[in-house]
Parts: sequence; structure tokens; C-alpha cells
Amino acid sequence: MKYKNTLQKGNVRFIIFREQKAWYGICLEFNIVEAGDTPQEAMVLLYEAVEGYLESARKVKARPGILNQAADEEYEKMWEDLQQRKNIRAKEVFSFGNINTSKMTLAAV
Repeated sequence: MKYKNTLQKGNVRFIIFREQKAWYGICLEFNIVEAGDTPQEAMVLLYEAVEGYLESARKVKARPGILNQAADEEYEKMWEDLQQRKNIRAKEVFSFGNINTSKMTLAAV
């Protein structure tokens, strides 16, 4: 099976959004969710979590399946709606896009 994300390279999707008073950053392929008081804080925490996740995966030489997880259905729907420029009820979206994981710091493996 060919995987989109490997330990050396990849591209993961993210969304930064507000639900009620909290801001959340999600990385769909890694199933990581971070929360912050501001959208910028949520984005920084998410980016740090993605870096740490990749560093740990590289350190243990993990199989690529953990870098290519199925996203939670709610977040996958949110991503699809954003791609189609649809409004998302009850959520204010700050940002969404892709993170090129091959540009992140490579840990010694």
C-alpha cells in the first residue's frame, strides 16, 4: 500500500476554528487536536504538536499508518465544506490549509 505521508515527507491538513469561547487547531491525518485562548495560540500549539508527533514517529521508526490516519468524520466534513467555500454553522474558522511535513525539522534517526 502506498501512503501519502512517510517519515521523510508528507502533507497534512489543518483547520483552526472557534467553538463557543475556545479556539481549536486540528491536524486531520494525525488526529491531533489542540486548544487555545486565541487562534494564534491554537495554531502554535498545533504546529508544535505536529512537530513532536513527527519527531517521535521518526525516533521509533514508526510504520506510515500512524501518519495517514482516517480523520474524525466531523472534521472531514468541515474540511470538505471549507474546500467548497460553504459556511460552517456555529464555528468561526480562522485558517485552514496544509502543512508540508518534509519542511519540518528532521530528527536524527
